[in-house]
Amino acid sequence: MANDTITDKYSSIRLGNQICFPLYACAKEVVRLYRKPLEKLGLTYTQYIVMMIFWEHGGMTEKELGEIVHLDSGTLAPLLKRLEKQSFITRTRFESNKNKLYIALTEKGEKLKEEALHVPEEMSRCIRLSGEELTSLKNLLDKMMVMMEETK
Repeated sequence: MANDTITDKYSSIRLGNQICFPLYACAKEVVRLYRKPLEKLGLTYTQYIVMMIFWEHGGMTEKELGEIVHLDSGTLAPLLKRLEKQSFITRTRFESNKNKLYIALTEKGEKLKEEALHVPEEMSRCIRLSGEELTSLKNLLDKMMVMMEETK
């Protein structure tokens, strides 16, 4: 049995005292829970995030999208190719800069927005926090993201 001095010395590296682990575990579990409702749309969780951005903001460059979703081109490129293969988006290279890619929703991609309306409702049955609790949690996570962005 460890004495109190040793216990205190190592308390900062105990898993139970970390914020990172519950964030990681919850994020992983939330993504898992999204699988079932997203299967109906033919989307992965990350594809769903990207589609929500297009539904909200319309077309944009791959670079702009990457900044919003915090993903690099190496991660985004295959995801966007799959969305294009499903006819949800189009990818067009700029004449003036062949390395720059503009992404826009197709009619099919826009129609998928209607079908996606069931997803938040299904998820609210899985994540049983009150509206106030969800708002507080989201506000704290948004604050954390802003603070982490500032340290880059």
